[in-house]
Parts: sequence; C-alpha cells; structure tokens
Amino acid sequence: MKAVFVLQHAHVFPGGEENVKFIGVYRSSEAARAAIERLKTQPGFRDFPRLIDPTVDDEESGFNLDEYELDADHWTEGFVSA
Repeated sequence: MKAVFVLQHAHVFPGGEENVKFIGVYRSSEAARAAIERLKTQPGFRDFPRLIDPTVDDEESGFNLDEYELDADHWTEGFVSA
C-alpha cells in the first residue's frame, strides 16, 4: 500500500462557520466511496450527500475524499497564528 484515502464530511453554515466530521481512512477510493453510499441517507449527511470535487464545485458542504501518500510529509511549510 502506497497511499490511503481520507474521507471527511463538511457542512458550512450560512455565517461561514465550518463543521468537519472525520469519517475514516480507507485502503482504496472504492472503499471510501462505499462508505459514502452507506452514510448518505443518514441524518445530516442526507442534506449534503454529494462528493465534492474542489476543482469544479463551488459547493463547500458535502463529502471530501483525499488521497495521501504514506510515509510522506503533507504539510511542508510553517504556520503563523493570528
């Protein structure tokens, strides 16, 4: 296994506050998509059941699926607290 798939669900409220739920980590994109199928009829998730494609969608509420390479740094810069 060279990568994992991280599934989260975000709901952005009208004022801009974001509520993100960590769903799970999966061995394949297919397994993560199967989790979406299981969850998308549940309360809350059914209101925002789509898998969001950030390269195309303006929608911010829905499922987010990201692939992460194992044994790699994914945040390589520092940060500033405001």
